[in-house]
Amino acid sequence: MKGVIGSMAVHNISKNSSCSPLPTAHLTRLYFVVLIGGVLGVISILFFLVKMNTRSVTTTAVVNLVVVHSVFLLTVPFRLSYLLKETWTFGLPFCKFVSAMLHIHMYLTFLFYVVILVIRYLIFFKRKDKVEFYRKLHAVAASAGMWLLVIVFVVPVVVSQYGSLKEYNEQHCFKFHKELALMYVKVINYMIVSVVIAIALILLVFQVFIIILMVRKLRHSLLSHQEFWAQMKNLFFIGIIFTCFLPYQFFRIYYLQAVGHANDCDNYVAFYNEIFLSVTAISCCDLLLFVLGGSHWFKQKIIDLWNCLLCR
Repeated sequence: MKGVIGSMAVHNISKNSSCSPLPTAHLTRLYFVVLIGGVLGVISILFFLVKMNTRSVTTTAVVNLVVVHSVFLLTVPFRLSYLLKETWTFGLPFCKFVSAMLHIHMYLTFLFYVVILVIRYLIFFKRKDKVEFYRKLHAVAASAGMWLLVIVFVVPVVVSQYGSLKEYNEQHCFKFHKELALMYVKVINYMIVSVVIAIALILLVFQVFIIILMVRKLRHSLLSHQEFWAQMKNLFFIGIIFTCFLPYQFFRIYYLQAVGHANDCDNYVAFYNEIFLSVTAISCCDLLLFVLGGSHWFKQKIIDLWNCLLCR
């Protein structure tokens, strides 16, 4: 009898230990990289922004991108604290806010990427040097209006509705998946996923088309034109979208189907969803990579590689 009870206890312990599978070690390393890379990126881009045209629409989008990353980076230490302690001690409302910020950061970053790329495409096809606001005040007003919309409408709605329909443990944060079993929540998520994937593919098609046009027109003198390097920066943003955002969006399609059929102790799809979601935070390092990628050393290495390929 004791043996049976002992085996049942072991079974229950092992089962309960799998109820909240959390890739703590991997996520801790990842968020440390995000925090360090993000902070270095924000600091380094500030030196470039001082020299950039403040009336430029692209510059305004980059400034707002810096703000988005900075606000999200403020929440990363709380995530690291939870991963290290494995217990959330800051209350459930703040947990919902920190958890929602990862989603808000992802979609706002994607939005600013789209704005930057669309402006650059307009510049290319309309043969303009730049797209500017008439005055600096217009740039400030546009940014203020956008943030007012986010702060007054988006953030309160997301935070108030996020994880509000079900009961959750206050000591275990970032597990608000039960609402996804509701049909209208699934429909909204499917719509968001479809829009993001469609926009990303459209941007890629435009970028490939532009690069093909430039290769046909400039050929061997391609690397000596400033426009080519501008398109390389566009390709950098698209690369971030496809590397950081789309894996999560594609997995989300499967996740929305699977999460409603799995119970709390066998919900390993939530485990993988957390990994894919955390990868979206790597986009915080984009500013650092953008600065390093625009350096003279990087351009010279690309030119040397291109010349080596042509020699063969």
